[in-house]
Amino acid sequence: MRTEGVDLLIIGAGMAGLTAGARAVRSGLSVAIAEIGAHVGGSARFAGYAWTAPSHEVMDQHNPRGDRELKRALVDRFADGISWIRSLGVEAKDAQRVLGFGRGHQFDTNHYIDTCRRLIVEGGGELLLETDTELLVVERGAVVGADLRAADGTHGRVRARTTLVATGGFQGDPVLRTAHVHPHADRMQLRSNPHSRGGGYRLATQAGAATGHDDAGFYGHLIPSGIPFADPADFVDMSLYYSEHALLLNLRGERFADETLGDHLTAMALLDQPESRGLLIADARVFREWIVGSYVEGAVAVDKFALASRRGGRVGLAEDLDELAYLPEEWGYHGETVRDAVKLFNEHASAGSAPSPARELDPLRLDDPPYYVIETVPAITFPFHGVRIGDQARVLGEDGRPIPGLLAAGSDTGGLWHRAYAGGLASALVFGLTAADTATEPTHRP
Repeated sequence: MRTEGVDLLIIGAGMAGLTAGARAVRSGLSVAIAEIGAHVGGSARFAGYAWTAPSHEVMDQHNPRGDRELKRALVDRFADGISWIRSLGVEAKDAQRVLGFGRGHQFDTNHYIDTCRRLIVEGGGELLLETDTELLVVERGAVVGADLRAADGTHGRVRARTTLVATGGFQGDPVLRTAHVHPHADRMQLRSNPHSRGGGYRLATQAGAATGHDDAGFYGHLIPSGIPFADPADFVDMSLYYSEHALLLNLRGERFADETLGDHLTAMALLDQPESRGLLIADARVFREWIVGSYVEGAVAVDKFALASRRGGRVGLAEDLDELAYLPEEWGYHGETVRDAVKLFNEHASAGSAPSPARELDPLRLDDPPYYVIETVPAITFPFHGVRIGDQARVLGEDGRPIPGLLAAGSDTGGLWHRAYAGGLASALVFGLTAADTATEPTHRP
């Protein structure tokens, strides 16, 4: 472990950290990256698209309570982020619709991550794997580096003109989740790499960073209950994206959210329900068009009902509406109430009257048997609560002013999303590049 000074010390080698490192090396900065895991990439290894809202108007419509400056920076700089990916020789396909309102690009995230790593190493950057960051060094109110500990117990201090926190959030820490996401957030499975346990969050707050907001929610998806993730492929294969076209009932047999607005939003809503579990009910139309179809054009289609059944989940097939009344008693739902809820929804849809809650984007009846039933629970990918930053990725103190020498990017940051979502990988890309550009500025000095 070298201990001499660098221009930019990056804590975390995921999408944001590696993006910042590659950009900084290309800009002529000396770079060191400390990564607690044995490999680089983090949760970006499991992704395949960079996407966000295509305009300020759409972003404001779908994320009205997010920080205005951060929202605008993301929308305005997204195209430059895609150009950056392509400039490294990584293919980013033509733009396509994502989540109904977004626009984004499919690209090989593994190719991108590995390319960034190669550029950093070839450019003289130091990559310190299995290295824990114990403390940010603060002198006269400015962050001037960090104390590190390697896997063999070796300690060292790396001094840096600028330090970037990019450890990927705190979704791997149940204590922080229950404190800042939801009292029941510890119930959720982790739909993410296991190393994002709040290291960057704790480091930044110890250095005086402001955080927020505690009611902001999280990004995640619905998954079948009772099935542990076997490997990272399950993060996509087991996510029940089709819930946007199905009905979701809680333990009382009630609908409680507009499912059509997005599976990621419904996951947040389900966490608030009794025991944070519910029944996802689809008919043959939804099965044909969505359960066995591709959620995003070009993605591999997986029969999520068959997969959940093979893996031992609580699934059922009702040949007609009346069979929904015969749910297994041990599931804890009143079958007749469930059947009547679906029947009532169909009656409203047939009459052209709005159900409650409304179904803004898919008001069609579910009256094409058989009915496909999966018990579902929410899983978390990352929290929306985090370290507060300005639009140049500078970490803000409790007084709202930037902390000299300290930047943050990616899922460690808070304020951008507030019970809404429009692209985590895009945020890591854009603010990773922004952080590198800020670190390059000659005026950005402790």
